[in-house]
Amino acid sequence: MFHNILVATDGSAHGQRALTEAIELAQSYRAQITIVTSVPDPSAWLITGGAYGGVDQNALLEDTEREYRKILEDAVAAVPKDVSVTSRLMHGRPGEGIVEEREEGRHDLVVMGSRGRGNVRSLLLGSVSHYVLNQTPAAVLIVHAEDESPATD
Repeated sequence: MFHNILVATDGSAHGQRALTEAIELAQSYRAQITIVTSVPDPSAWLITGGAYGGVDQNALLEDTEREYRKILEDAVAAVPKDVSVTSRLMHGRPGEGIVEEREEGRHDLVVMGSRGRGNVRSLLLGSVSHYVLNQTPAAVLIVHAEDESPATD
């Protein structure tokens, strides 16, 4: 039985599926949910070529933080009123932040998507879900987004 569920989302299809699963589990176990998302460090964009010369990094960071704050607000708004929910906007490497939040909040389950936004960045920087799975003693549920593409014969 789970009492304190941590769900990580980034607005991706996998993150949305993680939120859906966490809500269903919270309702089944009458558990509380903490939703987290992490604003990426701008240096990660430089590594992957996401930022170009002449870009105001402060403006880029502010825009990105606003985008991730919106993702978090939308996730909280999607939680039914019968589920206790809190949220946290983190900065930096998501895997490390998730593991830290899991420890501080004493969450007994972490729910997250198998893949987030930006597959190329994931290849270069490592898999967040793989990191969390290997760094936390809590149960970790890794979900996949439903395949939205029609099957072809």
